[in-house]
Amino acid sequence: MRSDRYLLSLLWLLPVAVVAAEPVIDPHADLLYRQALPLLEQAEAQSKALPMNAAPNDLELIRKVQSLDQTLQPAVALLQRAALLKHPVAEYRLALHYITNLPTAQIAAEACPLLRSSIAQGFAPAALEVANWCPELRNSSEFLHALERVPTRDALYAGYYPQPAVRLICLRQQPQGLAMQWGRQRDFQAEVYRLLAGLDPSQRTAYVSKALEINGCRPAPQQVLSQRR
Repeated sequence: MRSDRYLLSLLWLLPVAVVAAEPVIDPHADLLYRQALPLLEQAEAQSKALPMNAAPNDLELIRKVQSLDQTLQPAVALLQRAALLKHPVAEYRLALHYITNLPTAQIAAEACPLLRSSIAQGFAPAALEVANWCPELRNSSEFLHALERVPTRDALYAGYYPQPAVRLICLRQQPQGLAMQWGRQRDFQAEVYRLLAGLDPSQRTAYVSKALEINGCRPAPQQVLSQRR
């Protein structure tokens, strides 16, 4: 009888353990992230206003770049504080800042730890930049399992979209110049299924179908054909 009661107590605790393993967004980290958002939006508007053909010593260009830097510094500081608390969306946005502003040789070291933590918590946008910048992680079973968990976290992150990305393969609108593309949650979900189709041959057809179903991801079938040759 005693052993039966002990077994029942373990079964009772099992759902609690499963719930505890789910990602939980720290409220203070979320406040820091929310405070960074208007600054990031302002910085994006300032970046778009930079003259494309100005000479490097153009005084107006220099003034606008300095103004952009003054906006970005507090935004990045807020993201860094939120990322220290493992906020998955802040980690992604901070990694994206490093990807677009650091020299290429420094990007992996600075961005990949952030992306690894973000995708481990099921935040879909991080998957794209892992695929682009983190070769050791993108070829690992850890990355595959993280991608497989992404659909189970959709409800947790629904309120954080749209999100920017350097390049959304499944989005029909092509990027203009250096501007970021902004995607809805379903656009990033399609990207995750496109990536899964390339990593898991046994489920490739099913994953391609999901990518097509979600947002008509036309590159997904082409990906499958190229991988079968």
